[in-house]
Amino acid sequence: MNDTSRQTPHYPFSPPGALEPPQEWASLREGCPVAPIRLASGDESLLLTRYADVRQLLSDPRFTHHLDSADAANITANESGGVFGSGGTNMGADAHRQWRQLIGKAFTAKRVSAMQPGIEAMAEHLVDEMIKQGSPADLAGALGFPLPVWVICDLLGVPDSDRDRFSYWSDTMLSLTRFTQEEIDAAQAEFDDYLRAHVAAKRATPGDDLISELISLVGALDGRMTEEIMMLTAKGLLIAGHETTSNMIGKMVAMLLADRARWEQLLADRSLIRLAVEESLRYDANPGFGIPRYISEEIQVDDTTVPAGTTVVCNLAAANRDERQFDHAADMDLTRSPNPHLAFGAGPYSCLGQALARTELQTVLKVLLDRLPTLELAVPAADLARREGLIVGGLQRVPVRW
Repeated sequence: MNDTSRQTPHYPFSPPGALEPPQEWASLREGCPVAPIRLASGDESLLLTRYADVRQLLSDPRFTHHLDSADAANITANESGGVFGSGGTNMGADAHRQWRQLIGKAFTAKRVSAMQPGIEAMAEHLVDEMIKQGSPADLAGALGFPLPVWVICDLLGVPDSDRDRFSYWSDTMLSLTRFTQEEIDAAQAEFDDYLRAHVAAKRATPGDDLISELISLVGALDGRMTEEIMMLTAKGLLIAGHETTSNMIGKMVAMLLADRARWEQLLADRSLIRLAVEESLRYDANPGFGIPRYISEEIQVDDTTVPAGTTVVCNLAAANRDERQFDHAADMDLTRSPNPHLAFGAGPYSCLGQALARTELQTVLKVLLDRLPTLELAVPAADLARREGLIVGGLQRVPVRW
């Protein structure tokens, strides 16, 4: 091993606590905002930690997260590279834009708004069940995981009795170091078979769900796009809509309860719920790996020339704590407005499901404040443990009592 490989830090970095940021973020923002890192695969990449740099790269339509070029870095320890590599939901840039336009026609604000009462009813039901089981409880397992899975199953028109299978399939797609390539391949083949059968069933008997609507829209495209669109959409929703939102519910509640004054502030003023959700998204120190970009032509980032063929990782959470953009960035301010955080990315490839995620988070927070005003962490915040080995961040458990 040469000196360079020894000196290049391994990424992701280890934080001092489950809700705290790694110390490297601040030091890199100040001294080395375009920093070489070594990934789980052993490949090298560059890491961006400043808000302006991350936003610049994410907003550039020339570059996507598809790392299927021969000289792209492999993000994960497995061969296929997970969701960002050859094992992910890859398509060409033109097809990807076409896909986003298509999804935009079906996945509308009106559809999300219509889902809100059902989301609230399910959140109420899950809280009822948690209360029946008694205090203390694991909020992540009782509410954080089942609610978004129910939402995605409802959206795709699949039975929520399949949610445990969905969770396993999702974890394999998001594996950084947790699963072997053989395990990933087997799970993905099973998931693909399930989705193909589901799409065929919806084609034969359409329902009031997103897949049925997409089948109708794709049919209107004169064969320009195939049923792969439905496969990609289902995978995308499962990853972005289930795993990240599930984890965010637990992290948001843990952050708000870690300092009791935050919870009391929301109990006193429910109008802060929307701002509190946005600040939780900005303040989240455990969102996961970040978003990679393959640089297909030379660009300038800050004072650094990034050559073509480079893989760059945009650390959204580090950017969201950049003092150049946010006053008192290290503080959680539930009244912060405006709050142009990058939790959902930026530019042409920003998260399509962000309206749904916001609706779920706001609804969960409202229900918990109304039903369990005395909610508190059942363990010290310092004792919370992160989920490890996946591209997305989260907490293993969120023990609470009331």
